[in-house]
Amino acid sequence: MVKKALTIAGSDSGGGAGIQADLKTFQELNVYGMSAITAITAQNTLGVQGVYALPLEAVIEQMNSIEADLRPDALKTGMLFNSELIEAVANNIREFNWGNVVIDPVMIAKGGAKLLQQEAINSLRETLIPLATVITPNIPEAEVITELSLHTIEARKKAAKVLHKLGADYVVVKGGHGEEEELVDLLFDGQSFVELKSTRISTRHTHGTGCTFAAAITAELAKGKTVEQAVKVAKDFIHAAIKDELGIGSGHGPTNHWAYRNAAVHS
Repeated sequence: MVKKALTIAGSDSGGGAGIQADLKTFQELNVYGMSAITAITAQNTLGVQGVYALPLEAVIEQMNSIEADLRPDALKTGMLFNSELIEAVANNIREFNWGNVVIDPVMIAKGGAKLLQQEAINSLRETLIPLATVITPNIPEAEVITELSLHTIEARKKAAKVLHKLGADYVVVKGGHGEEEELVDLLFDGQSFVELKSTRISTRHTHGTGCTFAAAITAELAKGKTVEQAVKVAKDFIHAAIKDELGIGSGHGPTNHWAYRNAAVHS
């Protein structure tokens, strides 16, 4: 049976992040991808030039259409621009009893543009995170949600515990923004931590890494993998996507979504 994954996120005109990155990742991992678009962004590798939120009814109607005919085996959320949208999306996820929910709490674009309004943070904490099978914040996002300073591994472990208490079943605090020589992602299941380590890659072409990582987890969960298995595949996927860079654009270029497949073919 074909497995299906849904992304509820914004559109990136540059193709490196948002629904474009998600759908590419789903395809590469042999899952049928679907989308509910929350906003249209005008952006390229140099930054975000405009953000245009879709009417709330348009987002909800997209979700309703998916539920009526193409029920997802897993889903992820990305850019949810305001509290009204977060609460409406959360209500639909709960009403439809959709499982395997991956929350990528998108807040700031690579170029620095704010993609989540301040008043939406409480809605994220109170209505969406409790639905999460997995939440995948980077360090700055985890700092905003938990209101902690996360300069050390131990501090990030404390933040992971806070996020778990907010209701997420599993927490992945990504280490890309960390200052350690080795990149360390932390996976927490409420009881114990798994430290997933990798070599840092020096490159400016990292646009869409968060979206892609969360989408890879979503695809693997849709196929029936455990959370730990899904996170490990996602880490390998994004590491390959960064390492085998495309080198396009004058700013923060996109990652290479076919690198993981190429590596598998040539291994």
